[in-house]
Amino acid sequence: MIQLSEVSPRDGLQPIREWVPTDTKIALVRALHAAGIRRMEVGSFVSPKAIPQMADTGEVLAAARELPGLECTVLVPNRRGFDAAMQAGAHRLGFFMSVTESHNRANLNRSRMDSFAELSALLREVPKGVKVRFNLSCAFHCPFEGVVPEMDALDWVERVQSLSPDIEVSICDTTGNAAPDQVRRVFTHAINSWGNRFAFHGHDTYGMGVLNNLAAYEAGCRVFDAGSGGIGGCPYAPGATGNTAMEDLAWVFRRMGLETGLDWSKLLEAADLAASVPGALPGGRVRGVPAAREAV
Repeated sequence: MIQLSEVSPRDGLQPIREWVPTDTKIALVRALHAAGIRRMEVGSFVSPKAIPQMADTGEVLAAARELPGLECTVLVPNRRGFDAAMQAGAHRLGFFMSVTESHNRANLNRSRMDSFAELSALLREVPKGVKVRFNLSCAFHCPFEGVVPEMDALDWVERVQSLSPDIEVSICDTTGNAAPDQVRRVFTHAINSWGNRFAFHGHDTYGMGVLNNLAAYEAGCRVFDAGSGGIGGCPYAPGATGNTAMEDLAWVFRRMGLETGLDWSKLLEAADLAASVPGALPGGRVRGVPAAREAV
């Protein structure tokens, strides 16, 4: 059984400079839920100076929590974000840091070891019943350091997974520059070494988003992030563009005979809504294929 986690309300909207109204964000969350999405990153509790678009995460999360069966994730990079997420009632916390020193300093303005130390301490304070995902950005390629040696990435995967047997670890292709064989080797090693507790987060900058998701699937991964409409990107990863489109990934898995739990026509409606947000840079392929739009 695969799980698809929607990230457009957070990763998709965060690079847009012009303010996206809170009502628009909530409408997107509701449309995605109506399409059958049951895991979703609805925002992040980060400094509004760093990511202004996420300043209303508390309001979006409150609306998302009203939707039945939806597991709401918010990203938290530090103590301030952790406390805000706890107060707001997030179902899952998304800790995050980078595999590479350069990106961690660009994204979080601190060293990897400082991030790891603080997040490790916060993990011990997570209340019972609150889930945690630990995201490792730039696990395959860094915009500042280039291709990441696989053993360097796996060294950080090992450190993170050793913190607790209960956390999900996301191995992230932040720049969309991973190669499928690289993804397959990293996930095969991780799953064979530490069990099937990993997720894949990929971008489609070089048109390899779906391929890299399939490589992770072939290695045994069963949790995948994607963003409806193919929107998004990391403001601190120069050149990185949108997420792997949820509709593209859902189409491929459906074509392979795998159950996604999604309503195809409603998913396309949600993807169209995401792609229409002013300032967004949409991606993906199947929304532009008439025959795919007519499929039920």
